[in-house]
Amino acid sequence: MSKDLEAHKKNEELLNRILSFKDADEARAVGLYPYFRPIESSQDTEVYINGKKYLMLGSNAYLGLTTDPRVIEAAVEATRKYGTGNAGSRFLNGTLKIHEELEQKLAKFVNKEAALLASTGYMANLVAIAGLLGPGDAVITDKLDHASIIDACRLSGAKMYRFAHNNIDHLRKVLEKVEEKAKLVVVDGVFSMEGDIADLPNIVKVCKEYNAWIMVDDAHGMGVLGGKYGQGTVHHFGLDEEVDIIMSTFSKSFASIGGFVAGSERLINYLKHKARALIFSASPTPATVATVSKVIDIIYEEPERIERLWKITNKMLKAFKEMGFDTGTACTPIIPLKINDFEKTLKFWKALSEEGIFV
Repeated sequence: MSKDLEAHKKNEELLNRILSFKDADEARAVGLYPYFRPIESSQDTEVYINGKKYLMLGSNAYLGLTTDPRVIEAAVEATRKYGTGNAGSRFLNGTLKIHEELEQKLAKFVNKEAALLASTGYMANLVAIAGLLGPGDAVITDKLDHASIIDACRLSGAKMYRFAHNNIDHLRKVLEKVEEKAKLVVVDGVFSMEGDIADLPNIVKVCKEYNAWIMVDDAHGMGVLGGKYGQGTVHHFGLDEEVDIIMSTFSKSFASIGGFVAGSERLINYLKHKARALIFSASPTPATVATVSKVIDIIYEEPERIERLWKITNKMLKAFKEMGFDTGTACTPIIPLKINDFEKTLKFWKALSEEGIFV
């Protein structure tokens, strides 16, 4: 036992909680621990771990722009001009001109009046949900929504309701029971584990019936779905004017880290002054902002990247199904192979890893 833990022997409850967790140690002992593998190279189609080359099939870099020389140079130039950090929050000294320029560019990209940057995608959900809702309000989520949505809902203090995955009839039944006047329905655009797409047309229809706002977390839809330029799941369905709030991250197609919330000017102005997650967080670094801005430029210049992504996606989906794998309802670049047995899944992972495939 470490000296730090030894010092806390009196608090048996917390100490026992820590010491009783053995799942990770047991998995490591039999060579079936798939987490926290240190990659020694850039995030590309091939990576190196402990000197061994792996084919990368587990990355979110949908458009392959994390190593693009133009993107890297934009980040370097911004760092030279503005430094490595902003030493403050957006609310005070942490707003740079390039923050506002990127917000305008993002708002235009998703066809909204305004946008607001956040330091991570997780924080963007906190900004939007916990910034808008509070006790006495209601938030309704899909049961397979991302954990950051659920955490933001809990932090908001609003009463939480959940409906079965993509089940419109159940959503309607849930909304019928909601007594709170302020209602927000939050769904993923593309679900990060299933790889399927939210039934937004019908979700929007039901939200209108019950006078509920709707927010879409489009972390995995931005730069992937939505026409020639991948303007997201909302644009994919032509619902730009129907969806109240769009949120997305920069850690997928946009080759960086951070996130944003987009909506009406009045909404964004409200969040700027009410969202604690924004006010009490340091602002995104100059390199982050410049990276995303350059990626958007490249998306407009090279839409063929999205075409190539879908050619690969459709080819792999078809091949996996022909091999007999269960890919569930997946219809996007997120392709789960459902083994439906935890131990078999880990053994399958190990076999692929030994063959030099990162999943």
